[in-house]
Amino acid sequence: MYPSAEKRFIRINKITIFVLFIVIAAGGIVRSTGSGMGCPDWPKCFNRIIPPTDVSQLPAGYEQHYVEGRVKKNERFAKMIEFFGYKDLADQIRHDESILVHEEFNAAKTWTEYVNRLAGVTAGFFMLFTAIYSFTYWKKKKAIAIWSVLNLIVVVIQAWLGSIVVSTNLTPWVITIHMLLALVIVCIAIHTYFWAKTLRDGTILKANVEPSLRIWALVSIILLVVQVVFGTDVREIIDHLNQQAIQRENWIDAIGSAYHIHRILGYITLAITLYLYFKIKSTGLFQTVQYRYALIAVVLVCIQMLSGIILARFHVPAFAQTTHLVVASLFVGAQYYLLLLLSKPKPVLASA
Repeated sequence: MYPSAEKRFIRINKITIFVLFIVIAAGGIVRSTGSGMGCPDWPKCFNRIIPPTDVSQLPAGYEQHYVEGRVKKNERFAKMIEFFGYKDLADQIRHDESILVHEEFNAAKTWTEYVNRLAGVTAGFFMLFTAIYSFTYWKKKKAIAIWSVLNLIVVVIQAWLGSIVVSTNLTPWVITIHMLLALVIVCIAIHTYFWAKTLRDGTILKANVEPSLRIWALVSIILLVVQVVFGTDVREIIDHLNQQAIQRENWIDAIGSAYHIHRILGYITLAITLYLYFKIKSTGLFQTVQYRYALIAVVLVCIQMLSGIILARFHVPAFAQTTHLVVASLFVGAQYYLLLLLSKPKPVLASA
């Protein structure tokens, strides 16, 4: 059904999506283990391609050297923010004393962060291959090539932002933008995959989809993004509580309104996801790809709710933090693909 060049793009794009979720999982592990500053410089780690495993391998005077490097990079970043009118944020970065704090060497944290970076580099190469192979669609559907190239540019921006995350010593709002941008990259990759799949296969999309289902799916995506923002806010507060040496059993009570809003949005999202599932099942879409992804979304939102309950009831264990983040990203991906699958059918190209 698909020409060989298109099959190659679809396969590479699919692998890219899988690798992107691995990168998000690696980032979640880094965050939950506190390994974000395991490598104080970027893109190398302690100025080495292969990071050290012992204190004796560290370069002499590296503490002051990397602190000075971070200060210079942050000044450039602050000037850029100030240029766009955010003077208060720029001043906050300039006067953030935590940037001057050096974190003691920990081999486990260093290698955890290093593996995260390797995953990011791997994703970057797959994004590059996806962009190159996307030009097979230039005459058939230019949007696939254009968005694949744009996504590669976004990945470069994401890599730069990763260096800012390190240089600002894990400034919370920078981490939030970093997470949201990762979801944008995933959704663009999913969209180009969807376009490529439906360009020649008219059986994927169904004409009997009720317009209200698309509206509810869109509402679900919007709520998910808002929930992610509040979730990152909750995580930032937890990091702050941890730095203040507050006992874990008191964290949830100390978070405040951000946690309650995040939890309420979770229940609303659960209700919408269940509604979509049962509505799709009852409207002649049973045993279709739409039904399959509606079911996947239900499974993911249930795991998400369970991990949230574990976080709340068992004093925020690290494994549940990672699970919560990874499942949330998978849930966003599944819901976004479901939204696309609920689109109206369009004319397809003849098979070559």
